[in-house]
Amino acid sequence: MLFGYQNPSFTWPGGDPHAIFERTRAAALKAEASGFVSFWLMDHLIQLPMVGAVDEPFLEGWTTLAALAAVTSRIRLGTMVSSVGYRNPALLAKMVAGVDIISGGRAILGIGAGWFQTEYRQYGYEFPEQPAVRIRQLDEGIQVIKAMWTQPRATFAGKYFQVKDAILEPKPVQKPHPPILVGGGGEQLTLKVAAKQANMVNWFGPPEVVKHKLEVLARHCDTVGRDLHEIHITKLDTVLIGRQEKDVQQKRIKLHLGDRPFLAGAVQQVIDQIAAFQAVGVQEIILNIPRNDPETFDLLGSEVIPAF
Repeated sequence: MLFGYQNPSFTWPGGDPHAIFERTRAAALKAEASGFVSFWLMDHLIQLPMVGAVDEPFLEGWTTLAALAAVTSRIRLGTMVSSVGYRNPALLAKMVAGVDIISGGRAILGIGAGWFQTEYRQYGYEFPEQPAVRIRQLDEGIQVIKAMWTQPRATFAGKYFQVKDAILEPKPVQKPHPPILVGGGGEQLTLKVAAKQANMVNWFGPPEVVKHKLEVLARHCDTVGRDLHEIHITKLDTVLIGRQEKDVQQKRIKLHLGDRPFLAGAVQQVIDQIAAFQAVGVQEIILNIPRNDPETFDLLGSEVIPAF
């Protein structure tokens, strides 16, 4: 089992709100030193209401990853995930290529169909009401991005996106291109796009849900003639750890987490919970920590990751 770290919040315990990049840089370097293989930022423009206050400080994802690329050396850097509706895909391809070059070949493009309607409207983006339209945009957008990364001059004429003789130089370091992670588990459409286009997928839910999604993805791969083993299976979850289970309960109260289901408990309990995902085929678990709890971060690096 590999471990990734997702930074869901730029608010740190006792932190100066004007030092959010310095704290984020420190988290990325600590994750790299602790054995995490990937570091992820949400590519949102405002904080999600289920994570924190919508008006709390929030950095833009790809510019922040570019800065982190210059100060890290081994950890892979990606978005969990970029909405296809927030940037022209040709421009997004250019941005990701830049991060790949700055990092020496460590960029991952996490991309999805988009869902946060409030954010779309605040920033003036059109929000297609039908999920099927957004998923078709996702499919076209990935085609544009791959063309930009691999062709000397990219031309694509789709319903939603068009480019003509578009030049992207220099090309990304990774060949044939940086990995593309498709986020989302819609079984009829999203997983079909993943079967055709993705190098990685990411899902939510308990082990039985992940197992089912993997079975559906396998059927889509058979339909499109793709080897399922070419796709890296990742799982996103929240984690909260204490030395004893009672410590975790106290943290839940302090952080106003209620009974939200996620990985939680003493160290061995969390190890067992992660092992259950490994047993159903998850290859990399990507973890975020409520309000960046420092003890949880420390215990992940010192005790949980070494157990795998």
